[in-house]
Amino acid sequence: MTIKTFRGLIADGAQDTVALHTNNGSTGYRITKLLGMSNAPGTTQEYHIIKIYKISQTAVDGVVDMSDNTLIAALCFNNRNDELHSNESLIIADNEIFNQDIYITHTDVQSNTSANFYLELEQVKLDLNENTVATLKDIRNIANQ
Repeated sequence: MTIKTFRGLIADGAQDTVALHTNNGSTGYRITKLLGMSNAPGTTQEYHIIKIYKISQTAVDGVVDMSDNTLIAALCFNNRNDELHSNESLIIADNEIFNQDIYITHTDVQSNTSANFYLELEQVKLDLNENTVATLKDIRNIANQ
């Protein structure tokens, strides 16, 4: 099993792209871990929402809608300035395998600060049928946008 890791600092209201697409689509990925941490722990009152989507988002917000089939993970965590304190809530919507780029969005609904993220993806070798199914799902999601 091969694990790919990604990390970064994402601004409030921003979207980052994790480039995963390949020429032949034979490599798939599954989210195994998503963690977040304030950019300035213990200094301000913050409430962060990080979401991962299969398609690019036209607007970044703090609404988590698990009926959205393009949402594959959501992470909520807070930071308080009166003490080092963090509560995390992580939901991975499903263990779906994808073979195209994914999009990370971030909102701080309290103080408009940036957040750090750490993402682990399990790399999966896809046969021709799995490759076709994953690619068709991505095409359908883009068409329904």
